[in-house]
Amino acid sequence: MLATLALAGCDSELLVVVDEPSAPRDLDAYYYAGGVDIHWRTGAGWNGETFLVYGKRASDREHFFIAEVTSCIDGDCVYRDVNVLPRVTYEYYVSAYDEETGLETASSYSVEVHVPDPIPPAVPEEVTSVALDNSAYVHWDNAAAGEADFAAYRVYLADTDGDFFLGETDSPGFIDLRAENGLTYTYYVTSVDDQGHESDASQVVACTPRPDYTGEVIYSHRDDPERSGFRFREAEELEAVMDGNRRDRHFRIESDMDGVRVVPASGVRIYPEVCPTTSLKCGPGADEDCVSWELAPTSGYSTSQVEFLAGYTYMFRVPGDDGEIRFGSIRANIMGFDQDGRELVIFDWAYQTQAGNPRMSPAGGGLAGRG
Repeated sequence: MLATLALAGCDSELLVVVDEPSAPRDLDAYYYAGGVDIHWRTGAGWNGETFLVYGKRASDREHFFIAEVTSCIDGDCVYRDVNVLPRVTYEYYVSAYDEETGLETASSYSVEVHVPDPIPPAVPEEVTSVALDNSAYVHWDNAAAGEADFAAYRVYLADTDGDFFLGETDSPGFIDLRAENGLTYTYYVTSVDDQGHESDASQVVACTPRPDYTGEVIYSHRDDPERSGFRFREAEELEAVMDGNRRDRHFRIESDMDGVRVVPASGVRIYPEVCPTTSLKCGPGADEDCVSWELAPTSGYSTSQVEFLAGYTYMFRVPGDDGEIRFGSIRANIMGFDQDGRELVIFDWAYQTQAGNPRMSPAGGGLAGRG
């Protein structure tokens, strides 16, 4: 657009024609997390002019100036108005302003945004952690996901130097792959709705990763086939979790709408009866009410797949690396999902390296209490 300026001279007026600033375009605004974000794009003829943001309550007669925006990124501009009140509707427009000429060109329309009550979602509860090898698994109840406006959970690392945001997920579980063995980490979780309202922090939970035959993570074959298989190993440095399609696996995990199953590979047998236990092994330092199953049956095994349930010990009869028959056991501690929504199982396992020996620990024993 063009504008005409009249400049007074000694004997006459001088008429000067100047370009008006190019009007902002694609104006939009929306409420999120206690403020209103106003977005627009620079006009086709934008020449570096600043932008003036105007706003008012819908019930007011006149707009008023609220901010000046001097920079945009790749033609995209944004301003966040945090001076808003709940249950009030606001109206905004933006102008391009040329400081040299004093000319101002407004957007061709204004936008309205209603600010709701900032009611946060429910605080996650039952937050617990499982120590893994160079990682930590944090999980919690999934009650907040049942709310109509639920958006995600946020996981934080609590530190003396300040809290650190780890990530966001719509599943009630998160694996911290940055955690290192021998260090203690403290976590808490919040829930967030689709308007950015964040709940208070959950209770904190501490976790100290460490290498062991406990806390092994395996995924459902349909979600992560490359980490759905397992082979009992004689040495800790050998990878036990493997591709679920490998021929040398002892079993793999599969799941569908009916649940999670342990599917044995060729030559592997599973004992069809499982035992409810509190731990895979009960040894020194175990709780008084610890219950384990540490003596494998020597016969009665089956090639059929079995349902995989947390809190039960499963016995296996498998071919070892030398072809000799050995016994192994697993116990699922946690069945859940990671931050990407992939179904997983965290379990402990034991393997008798002596061929034919059914005892899963030096103490041995059948289904028994502590020790």
